Amino acid sequence: MQAFEILESNVRSYSRSFPAILSRARGSIMLTEDGRKLIDFLSGAGALNYGHNNHRIKEAITEYLASDAVVHGLDMATPAKLEFMQTFSSVILRERDMQYRFQFTGPTGANAVEAALKLSRKVTGRQNIISFTHGYHGMSLGAIAASGNRFYRTASGVSLSGATFMPFDGYLEQVVDTADYLRTVLMDEGSGIDRPAAILVETVQGEGGINVASKEWLQSIQATAKDVGALFIVDDIQMGCGRTGEFFSFEFAALSPDIVVLSKSLSGYGLPLSMLLIKEGLDAWRPGEHTGTFRGNNLALVSATAAINLYWRSRTFSQGVQSIGELMRRRLEAIASEYENSFAVRGRGMVLGFDCRTTEVAEATTRKAFEKGLIVERCGPVDQVVKFLPALTIDVQTLNQGLEIFEEALAETVR
Repeated sequence: MQAFEILESNVRSYSRSFPAILSRARGSIMLTEDGRKLIDFLSGAGALNYGHNNHRIKEAITEYLASDAVVHGLDMATPAKLEFMQTFSSVILRERDMQYRFQFTGPTGANAVEAALKLSRKVTGRQNIISFTHGYHGMSLGAIAASGNRFYRTASGVSLSGATFMPFDGYLEQVVDTADYLRTVLMDEGSGIDRPAAILVETVQGEGGINVASKEWLQSIQATAKDVGALFIVDDIQMGCGRTGEFFSFEFAALSPDIVVLSKSLSGYGLPLSMLLIKEGLDAWRPGEHTGTFRGNNLALVSATAAINLYWRSRTFSQGVQSIGELMRRRLEAIASEYENSFAVRGRGMVLGFDCRTTEVAEATTRKAFEKGLIVERCGPVDQVVKFLPALTIDVQTLNQGLEIFEEALAETVR
C-alpha cells in the first residue's frame, strides 16, 4: 500500500478504510492480492446490486465487444440504446403503468442530479430547491448545495446557494409533523421561503444514516409539490434498481414523481451510467441545451438491458430481495437486543443501518470486521451508522457468515 501513499492523492477514502490491494471479485466475494477472502457488504457503494462480475451479464458485454459494435457514440442513435429504452419501457415502466422520457446524462449520479435541478428551474422559472436535512445528492456544486453534510459542503470552497433545507421525516421525532411544516411554510406568503422549482427527496437517505421516510410522509410531500407548482424529484440513485425490494424505492408509496434520478446499479455491472426519467410534458430542453461527452455509454446500456432481462421480467427476484431483507433485519435486531437500548436498526429491503450512536464504536467495529474478512462501510452525519449493502444476489450462507463477522467485531469493540 506504500506506493498508493506516495502516488495517489490524499482525497482517497475507501482504500484507507479497507487497506488491501483487491485483485479479483465474483458475486459477494473479493480476493486480495495476498489471497485473503473478503465478504463484500459494500457492493460498490450500491453500484453492484447484482454482485461482482455477474457472469450472465458479462456474457452480454463480451459478446457486444467481440462484435465491434459502437461503444462510445455520444448521444447518437445505436441499436444498444434503442434496445435498452424499449426493454426498460416494457419491463419496468409499462408494468407499473408509468410513462417517462429518457435523458441520458453524464456518467455519475451527481451529473443526473445537476440535470434534474437545471431542468426544474427551466420548466418553472424559479430558482429555489427544497431539499432535506441529512440528504445527499452528489459532490458537484449544484448537487452539494442540496446536500446536508457539513463536511462535504465545506470542501466546496465557495458559497453554496439555491437550496432551502427542510426537516426530513422523523428529524424532529414525534414533536413536529415535518410534512405539515413544509406545507405550512410553502403556502404562507410571509414565511420567507421562496416558492421552489422542485422538491428533491430520497425515500431512504443512504449516506445520511439510513433514514426511512414513511409512505404517508412521502405522499404528503408529493401533494405539497403539486399544490405549490414545484416539480417532485425522487433521487433513486442508491435506493433504486431493487435495493429496497421493488425496482423503484417509491413504489410502496404509490408515488408518481415528475423526475426520477437513476444511476449506480442501473448498468448492472458497475459501469458508469446515469439517467433521468422525465414526465412527457416536462421535457422542456432545446436540442443540445444540456450535454456531456460520456452520456449513454453503449456498453453500460448493454449490461443494463441484460440485468433487466435477467432479474426484472417477473416478481420473483423482487420477492427474494424482500425476503432476504427481512432475514437481515431480524438478525441485526437480535444483535442489537443483546445490548439493551444501546443500538438501533432501521432500513427497508436490503439496505439496513445499525446505529452505533457514536463514531468511535462504528469505526472500531467496521475496522475489526475488515480484519476478520468483511467489507462494510459507515454512514450518517458523523459516520456513526454501520451501513449494510450486500449484493441483492447474495446467497444466504454468505450473508450469514458476514453477519456473524459483524456480530463478533461489535462484541470485541464493546467488550
